[in-house]
Amino acid sequence: MAMRKSDSSVGVKQSSLANKPMKAGPNFLLEQAQMALGSHAIAGIDEAGRGPLAGPVVAAAVILNADSIPDGLNDSKQLDAASREALFAELLRFATISVASASAAEIDQINIRQATLLAMSRAYRGLAMRPCHALVDGRDVPPLLALRGTAVVGGDARSLSIAAASIVAKVTRDRMMQRLCHTFPAYGFGQHMGYGTPAHLTAIQLHGPCRYHRMSFRPIRVEDPLLI
Repeated sequence: MAMRKSDSSVGVKQSSLANKPMKAGPNFLLEQAQMALGSHAIAGIDEAGRGPLAGPVVAAAVILNADSIPDGLNDSKQLDAASREALFAELLRFATISVASASAAEIDQINIRQATLLAMSRAYRGLAMRPCHALVDGRDVPPLLALRGTAVVGGDARSLSIAAASIVAKVTRDRMMQRLCHTFPAYGFGQHMGYGTPAHLTAIQLHGPCRYHRMSFRPIRVEDPLLI
């Protein structure tokens, strides 16, 4: 799913990055270092949903406009839901965004690490604007980006572009799990987003796993699951 930024900057309240004082949290230094090497479009890539027992892993790729970066961008885990939603709306207006996922079935087939890299590659390919370089959260760079990507450990706390991608991926996945909750209300996906909470584990014990559960993940790992 690719989304283009608005062509109009009328009414933009964000100030240019050059006018913003340096503060704690993610910044634009990694992006600026790549720009100094000649890269004019830098994508941040991050994922949401590596750890849950159910649902997809979702990845986002975001190219920020340095002249209109929303205030308050941070690692999605450091933000409450309302702040993530507000920033997500701002990013849709002023950034170039692509979102992709790998399903629970794909996670079971190729493992969560490879599925995460697959989702990241899909997000990168979906960008309407081709970036010169990508900053990827974590220790791995998808093979597709081997020659034009940099792995950044703790990147969502260091890079504004990766922080933006973390917000987009988190909000998108949360919405997916909330919709899934309407189809499978017994599991409470809308409350725990598929993570292994006591309530979720109890629901699995009572109802068994559904086809959106990750059968390769303990404690629901089985050899030949019967899906409801």
